[in-house]
Amino acid sequence: MTENYLKWHSPNLGKEFEMLVYGDSGYPLLLFPTSMGRYYESKDFGLIEALRWFIEEGRIKVYCPDSIDAVSWYNKNIPPDQRAYNHTCYDKLLMEEILPRITEETGHERIVAAGCSFGGYHATNFAFRHPERVSYLFSLSGVFDIRFRMDGHYDDNVYYNNPADFIPDNQHADLWRMGIVLGVADRDVTRPQNEQLSGILAGKKITHWLDIRPQTTHDWPVWREMLPHYVSLIK
Repeated sequence: MTENYLKWHSPNLGKEFEMLVYGDSGYPLLLFPTSMGRYYESKDFGLIEALRWFIEEGRIKVYCPDSIDAVSWYNKNIPPDQRAYNHTCYDKLLMEEILPRITEETGHERIVAAGCSFGGYHATNFAFRHPERVSYLFSLSGVFDIRFRMDGHYDDNVYYNNPADFIPDNQHADLWRMGIVLGVADRDVTRPQNEQLSGILAGKKITHWLDIRPQTTHDWPVWREMLPHYVSLIK
């Protein structure tokens, strides 16, 4: 299984940025780390190994970007408006620096967005902000309401990065064409948010699958089972 390490200076962040890429060809899968996780987290916790067959068979090419949670949503040492602004810069990095590379390397204009826990937030937020660039969304134990990181602050950067708020008003036609899976453990702390988002999507008649896994908790073992299953659904 091919592994490539990339590092470059990001003009959107004004600092160095790192990413690991697995595979040589296939449908591009952008795989976000958990809260404050690094670009190598999915490898360290066996998620890449769980996808090995799909990668080696050329079914998918997996891109694992770093996160900037430590200087955005999780940074209590800066004002909340700066946290939200910093995440907006991260979104620009994804759109302007990573997606063009993905298209050049794979020939695909659309991607799969996926992630576990807070990575599920990142995947969902990106997919629903840019549905014209995302064919599939696989959120695993994700959270979808970012206001708990905002200390009561609210502005446009919060709204447009808070799926629980902006999805009800989003009428982009590609939302109804996206393959959406909300995977969650039955004893998962994020289950209420997944059920809430499922209700929002159902109210908009957006087809999706709320996959509640029995006898499981919010942890890597269930995610290593979920993601290969979801990847097998890619057509």
